[in-house]
Amino acid sequence: MSNQRQARLADVAALAGVSPATASRVLNGSRHRVTKTLHEKVLAAARELRYTPNAQAQALARKSSGTVALLLHDVSDPYFAAIAGGVLAAADAKGVRVLIADTGDDPRVKAEHLAALRAHRPQAAILVGSRTSDEDAEAALAAELADLRAGGARVVTVGQHGLPGAVVRPDNRAGARKLAEHLVAAGHRSFAVVAGPPSLLTVADRLAGFTEGLAGLPAPVVLHADFSRDGGYRAGREFTPGPTAVFVTGDVMATGFCTALRERGIAVPDDVSVAGFDDVPVVADLSPALTTVRLPLAGMGEEALRLALEGPDDGVVDAPAELVVRDSVRVLDAG
Repeated sequence: MSNQRQARLADVAALAGVSPATASRVLNGSRHRVTKTLHEKVLAAARELRYTPNAQAQALARKSSGTVALLLHDVSDPYFAAIAGGVLAAADAKGVRVLIADTGDDPRVKAEHLAALRAHRPQAAILVGSRTSDEDAEAALAAELADLRAGGARVVTVGQHGLPGAVVRPDNRAGARKLAEHLVAAGHRSFAVVAGPPSLLTVADRLAGFTEGLAGLPAPVVLHADFSRDGGYRAGREFTPGPTAVFVTGDVMATGFCTALRERGIAVPDDVSVAGFDDVPVVADLSPALTTVRLPLAGMGEEALRLALEGPDDGVVDAPAELVVRDSVRVLDAG
């Protein structure tokens, strides 16, 4: 039928010698089973006619497209890529399609994506990334998520709780506190923090946890920068030596920060110790390898997909943070 109209379900049914209802059961994955012989006839006819199901019509009939929408701040960032990898691996095992959108960290942009997605009737939506301190924008995002849920879709966020739906919640605060305690135990008494934008709640959580872990020592000097490799690099060019240890609130930022220090002739860890957060794969291969806090990134993605498919609709799953000690932190004389 290459020179004619696209094959329809009725054409497949006629070629297979079955009713359109039977062909639909086979091609649309109905729970009403047909015999193996009829199943094979329908599939053979569909292949011969190069039949492609009408996804929009299927979504209308089922009230869902069977697709999971995955919204990420930055798909090229190793943090988000690792979580997305977990979602995709779990989805592949379940035979589920995933539609990925790169939204940035603006909740208004996320809301716009979600509004557009509603027309496609996704089975579920997974949002990965920090919430922000912009209450109006977060309220608009929450309203879009509520509309999705009202239409029958499940909603899962990977980040802070507070939005409609289930949440996979990384333990940012406790992880940063463990890191600070490790630095204090290593003899450090003066600190700086290279933090992402202050509007991001992830940054606020990590900064608060780190400050708690200093156990009454002087508060760290805080330098805010973009939550990116280039943001960390710019912070490294502006860094004023003095603190003996620097906590960079994300590993991707830390790679740029360390590069800038190296270009300035500031040695890690001899001149200053540096630690990060997330344990993205590249930081184990830096020289020196980066001390950091590990989150189970792929596992967080897998758990988000499970919640998206199986629920509970308002479940909370905590992702633990683990201290990973490597060579970028120097042990000083604790006296």
